[in-house]
Amino acid sequence: MEELKFRGRKREGRHRDTWDPFQLNPIGAEKEEKRRCFELFQHLVAAFVGIMVLCSAVISKGSLLVLSTLSSPTSTRTSKERQYYMLMLVGCLVMPNLLVFLKSLWKCAFKNFVPPNMRTMGIVCGIECLVSLGTSILVLVVMPQFDVLTNLFISGGVCMLSSVLQIVFRLQRENWKIIFPICSLMLVLTGYFLLGADYYVRVTSFVSDQEKDCYWYIGIAVFASFLVSLNWWENPVQASNNMKEMLAELDTFRDFVFVISSLLRVVVIAAVYLIYHVLIQKNIVWSDFDFTPKANEDESTIARHKETLDIGLTVLFLQAFFSAACHWFGVVACKIHSVRMSFAFPVCFTGPTVLIIGMILFLTQSQYLAGANTTSIIDFCSSLVDLSTKNTNAVVMLELTKSICRTSLSSHYWTWPFSLLALEGICMWLGLITCTYYVWNFKVQRIERTTELFVRRLYESAFIDLSLLLNTKMKVVQTRNQESSVVDDVENCVIYLCATMWHETYDEMLKILTSMFRLDRYRGDPKEEHKDVFDFECHIFVDDAFMIDKETGKKFINEYVTDLIHVVIEVYRVFTNKEPDDVSIIETPYGGRLMFVMPEGNMLYFHLKDKQLIRNKKRWSQIMYLYYLLGWKGYIVKNPQKITRQNNPCRASLISLDGESFLLPQHDNDSKRKHISDDNTYIMALDGDTDFHPAALILLVDRLRKYCNVGAACGRIHPTGMGPMVWYQKFEYAVGHWLQKTAEHVFGSVLCSPGCFSLFRGSALMDDNVLKRYTTTATRASEYVQYDQGEDRWLCTLLLQQGWRVEYNAASDAYTNSPQEFKEFYNQRRRWGPSTLANTLDLLHSGNETVKRNSSISRLYIFYQIFTVSSSILGPASVSLMIAGAFQFVFKIEGTNSIIISVIPPIFYMLICFLAKPNTQITIAAIMSVLYAFLMLASFFAIIGDMATHGTFITPTGLFLVSMAAMYLVTAILHPQEFSMIIYGLMYFICIPSGYLLLTIYSLVNMHIVTWGTRETNKEKEQKKNQNVLCDRNCKLCCWDMKLQVTQETDNLMLQQLQQAVNPNIQVTQQVVHEQKPNTKEEKNNAPNEENNEEISPELLDRKRANKDLEYDTSSVDRFDSIPKKESAYSSIEDDNDDNHDDDDDNMLYDGSLYSGFTEEEREFVPQSDWVQPVKEEFLKKLTYANLKRNLQEQIRYTLRNKNQEDVCEELVMMLTDTVNGELKDKVGPEDVLSDSQLEELQYALNEAARRILKTNRMERLERRVKRAIEKTLIAPQVEKLTEDEHDFWKKLLERYLAPIVDDKAHKEEVTRELKSLRNKAVFLYFIINVLWIVATFFLQAIGNDVISIKIQKVWPNGTSSGEYLKVEPLSLMFLLSFAVLLVVQFLAMLYHRVYTLIHVVSYRSTEKDYIPRDEEDEEGVIIENQIANGLVITSDDL
Repeated sequence: MEELKFRGRKREGRHRDTWDPFQLNPIGAEKEEKRRCFELFQHLVAAFVGIMVLCSAVISKGSLLVLSTLSSPTSTRTSKERQYYMLMLVGCLVMPNLLVFLKSLWKCAFKNFVPPNMRTMGIVCGIECLVSLGTSILVLVVMPQFDVLTNLFISGGVCMLSSVLQIVFRLQRENWKIIFPICSLMLVLTGYFLLGADYYVRVTSFVSDQEKDCYWYIGIAVFASFLVSLNWWENPVQASNNMKEMLAELDTFRDFVFVISSLLRVVVIAAVYLIYHVLIQKNIVWSDFDFTPKANEDESTIARHKETLDIGLTVLFLQAFFSAACHWFGVVACKIHSVRMSFAFPVCFTGPTVLIIGMILFLTQSQYLAGANTTSIIDFCSSLVDLSTKNTNAVVMLELTKSICRTSLSSHYWTWPFSLLALEGICMWLGLITCTYYVWNFKVQRIERTTELFVRRLYESAFIDLSLLLNTKMKVVQTRNQESSVVDDVENCVIYLCATMWHETYDEMLKILTSMFRLDRYRGDPKEEHKDVFDFECHIFVDDAFMIDKETGKKFINEYVTDLIHVVIEVYRVFTNKEPDDVSIIETPYGGRLMFVMPEGNMLYFHLKDKQLIRNKKRWSQIMYLYYLLGWKGYIVKNPQKITRQNNPCRASLISLDGESFLLPQHDNDSKRKHISDDNTYIMALDGDTDFHPAALILLVDRLRKYCNVGAACGRIHPTGMGPMVWYQKFEYAVGHWLQKTAEHVFGSVLCSPGCFSLFRGSALMDDNVLKRYTTTATRASEYVQYDQGEDRWLCTLLLQQGWRVEYNAASDAYTNSPQEFKEFYNQRRRWGPSTLANTLDLLHSGNETVKRNSSISRLYIFYQIFTVSSSILGPASVSLMIAGAFQFVFKIEGTNSIIISVIPPIFYMLICFLAKPNTQITIAAIMSVLYAFLMLASFFAIIGDMATHGTFITPTGLFLVSMAAMYLVTAILHPQEFSMIIYGLMYFICIPSGYLLLTIYSLVNMHIVTWGTRETNKEKEQKKNQNVLCDRNCKLCCWDMKLQVTQETDNLMLQQLQQAVNPNIQVTQQVVHEQKPNTKEEKNNAPNEENNEEISPELLDRKRANKDLEYDTSSVDRFDSIPKKESAYSSIEDDNDDNHDDDDDNMLYDGSLYSGFTEEEREFVPQSDWVQPVKEEFLKKLTYANLKRNLQEQIRYTLRNKNQEDVCEELVMMLTDTVNGELKDKVGPEDVLSDSQLEELQYALNEAARRILKTNRMERLERRVKRAIEKTLIAPQVEKLTEDEHDFWKKLLERYLAPIVDDKAHKEEVTRELKSLRNKAVFLYFIINVLWIVATFFLQAIGNDVISIKIQKVWPNGTSSGEYLKVEPLSLMFLLSFAVLLVVQFLAMLYHRVYTLIHVVSYRSTEKDYIPRDEEDEEGVIIENQIANGLVITSDDL
């Protein structure tokens, strides 16, 4: 309700100034706020992770203590059982080494292998062997000799070497913090002294099971702890920058070192076990490890052996599993920015928690043991000796209780020495806390790699809590202070948002501009720091932006650019309640440019492309902005001294009327880029209808910023629209992203980053064989298919082949319009299908080289892609066989006959595609799709009925259907925000024949058509066709549209008769004559063009094309303005709509040139550009009386937007509004534009009024800012020219890469023949492969299931066998199993990807920007002296 009232107040304010106060308010224009549900979810996740860290650490540590107690020589277990428990203890030490070995081996085999430096590897492996020796001695030799409490406390001594190194290297930035490692070392040494004193008291007081040799074990424990502390030697060394070269070198081949060192560690563990227990103690009897029941053993012995096996394996599993889980959850806790509460706190308090739980169990469970009713602790401990054979139900509790009785509690003389043990535990625990104090102030970036959080990948399962703390990197000691922000380590980056437009509608333009303005509001003032540390510019490249008026021959912007201008004005009003301030109109060699300063000060550019001057279409627009932003802008920031020429050193919005000047944002952005490398320069590729939020962009930036080998990243694309075709695409996109893209991301690299929403790294695009090759003009048939039909996929293929990785972020959501009509959908997929196949085959063909260069792509991943490509190639045959099965289920037709019937429609449609026009093909496909949908729906219910008839779903078909449904349901549940997509699953199922059979045939047969297929219009032809239309009706059936028109095409007599029948009173003769006049004029205009066409020969065109003799000068912007329109020049095949395919199916090449047919003499005589003035007049509406008041009010409010300036701001708004009313109320109308003299007078009056108000409020320091706001309100849009250097750049770029292509008729015909030949080869290959598959299945059916079949036992749902057998063809079963395996692999990859997506989302939410008012003042802009006023010129070096 409050929002409705707020909008009402704003509308009332506008209504006072104009009779048209109504405006559009696009969805998402409101300010973003942190949603409470996400905050609550974030806290819940952090709490859950913290609990899991604590619980897993407690279970891991407790399990190890249990095993060491059970294997102790003083335990009541038999020698055979103690040997077994000791072996389980060895397994606990081996398990983490085995896991690291497997992971490192995987990376070496399938990722990247670097030959190691033998010296460095020898040093590291030697240290690893010493660590393994210390761990083995401490766990396998020492800990079984001590009681459980001593074992709990003694592990704290492994931090002593880390404390020593911190003291030696002086790693603390603040000198006083050296007290922490000093205290840690003193506490550990004190703990060891108390340990010795405690055992001295035990021996002298004759505590049971205490021998004098315990002193030796104490000394060995100290030595072993020191060896274990070598495990984390890299941490202090790395933090102190010593031995940095060796560590950097080690990082390159660390995986291989882990492969070798993990094996060496296992060998050392086995050696210690064998040497001590076989050679020294000689207590190993190998035959005792045989627990199989013997004939001479009674039932109680067999039961005890079984219990021993169960206990040992259970405790081993708990220790191994929860050690790994604790390590993983600890990493997650750091990555979600919950270091203190979810990592440091639970890990630090693991030891005390284990102690408390142990004491609680001792006090509560000991009463159930025999002898618990004794009053003396000594008598109680003595009674435990007899329980080893009496009580077998609490073996673990019995042994732990007996181990506690070995302490001073059971002393016959005094029990006070038990306090020595307690003090030892406190000292050891405090020593660990003070040694790892830096963990509590550990600062984490939004997205962190595990190698940047922890020094080592390997964890020590025997000391999991200490391992996590000591393994945490000491990077906090290198920050400036404790309050330093996380962004200290984040480098600044610049993002260029580049959207390409091609005939977008008003609503689609509204989406992209709203998204850009949202990002402007999120970023804020570019002169201020932002927690995400980025700057950005927005560029929109509009193809086909101009039109030529037939009447005058002048060039103007077309209706698409007009809509774009209206949209940007409307969006500016929505976000600021005022008109755009700084607007510049610039004529360029490629057409024109509009430049805007967005509300917060970021830049927005419209690049208007004239197809007479530059190549059309998306790929050439991408080349245009990549060379401009990466090539040209990168060049000028690296060589500022070379940019000396400047046509317009001054502009009104740069130099104020008062002799002051301030830097414009575009100059500020260019100066910032001097300090930004190409690695931190990002290109955001967008479509003209993409809708996204700032969070989606920042999540992609995180991926590129953190992983230097990532060249591109894409987000989750959501199709929008209404209708059955959109419903089908919603589920198709969902499944493609849920399973396919996540599998590509996890197992290798994403193959396609869609051009509608993808972020590219500048250095990746500038790499060899990427951007340069991307400029290649297609000349062969295969190049037309691969290069121009799917430019985004080809660009990603080039990146992958150069070694860059492409990633997918499922949390980065973007929305784009999808085809809503059947015809548009088929034409879109007609482009995508062949392009996808061509690029994938190109990548597979270069697989060996790509594997060598790209560490993300392995041979296994190449095999995965081969399997998926093979499945897609066999798609038509698989669908045909599925339809044959439907015939069997529904109509009870025999298998062979059903196969024959199922292949007749695809063959029929293939013939139609070869013989008919494209529109006819799509019409027939629509009809067949509807028929197939009914058949699939009947088949769906028939399968369910068949399962009901058989009484079980455990059949190949039933299992596949049920498992598929269950898997998709679970997948949708794991995507809660997209769960509604599962509703469209049935629509997707019944459309499978249309999408995988008919569409495949249509795409292959029409491969030679290289037009775009979507958003294509021909206004002139449509207007001509619509003349004298008497009947215009649309017939819609599902997704199939039929258009019926009755027009005058033969003679006027029939038209007159029809019109007389409709309305006899109208004189049709005059109407017909009136309609014929434009045609007569058009014929006159076309007459000289026909003569010019005869003068230019094909040889001349070829010579022009070969030499690229297309020169541009400063007047080339409007060189074609006076040239009358030539019909043939505008008839390029890619600019025609799909209806033109019916007229001529052979003209399939792009002819984007308008030069053909005109002589050089005709091009030279041109008037000045006429499109500029109408555009300028559109923006001059901001200077009307009604708009001026609103603009001034909002400009003042924005300038004085700090909290402590609210009072003076509102007073200024009120008084300045009164001043405007007093100056203009009776002089101009509400919609009249003020003249220059009126603007000067008004500016003087406003400045004086502002000065008086500020002086009255003693706020004179704000006068300069207020005067600047008044000036920005009154400034008119500026018409500028490019600098000579940039003009020269565009001229050369057009000549070299972007000049319109001129192809003669012979070349077109040659490429058309090549395209058709390629089409025929592809169709033949597809046809043969699918026919072979169908024929093989047919003959297997014909031979019969009794001869060749696989028998599968029929099983009821409850798991019991029915005694019957199902006979399945081996070929069908093999394909079904292969497809099922592929889906299972993708499902597992999705689970993995979901977890890390959740981590990224939670970490982002914890650092999300808060939209809060600012308290402190800030000065806007950089004020410099006006050099123009002093007679000097501002050069680019000055700027």
